[in-house]
Amino acid sequence: MTHLSVEMLAADPVEPITSAGHAQLGIAVLAGIAVIVLLITKFKLHAFLALTVGSLALGAFAGAPLDKAITSFTGGLGSTVAGVGVLIALGAILGKLLADSGGADQIVDTILARASGRAMPWAMVLIASVIGLPLFFEVGIVLLIPVVLMVAKRGNYSLMRIGIPALAGLSVMHGLIPPHPGPLVAIDAVKANLGVTLALGVLVAIPTVIIAGPLFSKVAARWVDVPAPEKMIPQRPSEELEKRPGFGATVATVLLPVVLMLAKALVDIVVDDPETTVQRVFDVIGSPLIALLAAVVVGMFTLGRAAGFTKDRLSTTVEKSLAPIAGVLMIVGAGGGFKQTLIDIGVGRMILDFSKDWSIPALLLAWLIAVAIRLATGSATVATISAAGLAAPLAADMSTAHTALLVLAIGAGSLFFSHVNDAGFWLVKEYFGLDVGQTVKTWSVMETIISVVAGGLVLLLSLII
Repeated sequence: MTHLSVEMLAADPVEPITSAGHAQLGIAVLAGIAVIVLLITKFKLHAFLALTVGSLALGAFAGAPLDKAITSFTGGLGSTVAGVGVLIALGAILGKLLADSGGADQIVDTILARASGRAMPWAMVLIASVIGLPLFFEVGIVLLIPVVLMVAKRGNYSLMRIGIPALAGLSVMHGLIPPHPGPLVAIDAVKANLGVTLALGVLVAIPTVIIAGPLFSKVAARWVDVPAPEKMIPQRPSEELEKRPGFGATVATVLLPVVLMLAKALVDIVVDDPETTVQRVFDVIGSPLIALLAAVVVGMFTLGRAAGFTKDRLSTTVEKSLAPIAGVLMIVGAGGGFKQTLIDIGVGRMILDFSKDWSIPALLLAWLIAVAIRLATGSATVATISAAGLAAPLAADMSTAHTALLVLAIGAGSLFFSHVNDAGFWLVKEYFGLDVGQTVKTWSVMETIISVVAGGLVLLLSLII
């Protein structure tokens, strides 16, 4: 690994690449983030380029030699992509298989066939949460929007009553549950246990999604009462297929990586002896790489073959799944480079000193940092990655459970109040046929509820465990 470990930061045996004081470092961080925000919002520069330029600007403002700043950035980019790049690719392949085979449609149709009336918003949360596990947020929205619009139209439901629960399910999965890129990078940055983070993430996610989804949708439907826009109902993937996978096989495939990762966490707690064969076996099969790889291989049969895909069609599906993630991968990598530059100029030590002086709980501080970056950049992933880099030193003396809660606090903060600088904001606005004010009253408020409720639950859990 090219990045500094938490232990190294805690002991501080490595001199920062700059000896700037706290005041200069603070100004450098604000200036670096300001450069990124300006480039993304004002000049509409791609987030990858904005983060690259911002990282070099950060090093320059902090008084670091440019060659050292470049080394920090490239080292952080390399280690981040090495840590999560393959996982993002595997998640994309599984998501594409799920969508193209009609597996996602099968889950949707089966659950909707058994739900009606008051149960419908709860059914939408369930569908979005299951489908949202292996899918990127944007892909999940594109997949679920036709369903939301059709259900609202056919059942004569308020669009917000059906749409908000679906969006809440997707958003909570995106911000809190690995193997999504944000949580994975945060886990890597603060050296958290993936299984424990996943288990606690599910514990926090369930009440959060209930409050922000079905419960808030009642209020949102009163605030914004709009019909489903006809022109936005696209064709569903399964409409051109002769057959599609079974419900049980599809759900089992989607949940396989989660079950394997949770099984590893359980064995770690129960056995607690790294030398035993049982633990070593579960360490392998429960690692994110093997868990996701197993789901992809199984999915080729349970999803692809079940839909009648030939070998060529399967190959094409895999190929098509990888092209759209290039941008995500580069943004995540550049975010890792920015994070490493922050650490190497000594910002981690500065935050550690501030947290002692101000007596702010570490989890609250991490949440606030993520909130600030989210509001500024509009990207939940950028906020998660940057905040994880800044908050990493806070994890030095934490227990396994509290380190996992630190990841969740960052994830919760990264979802706070999505507004006009967030691509998700415009995606929701256009698909639901809303104006800017209506989007703020529904989508933006929902995101804020998720952030505050999840953050509060994390702080509550930290007092109990």
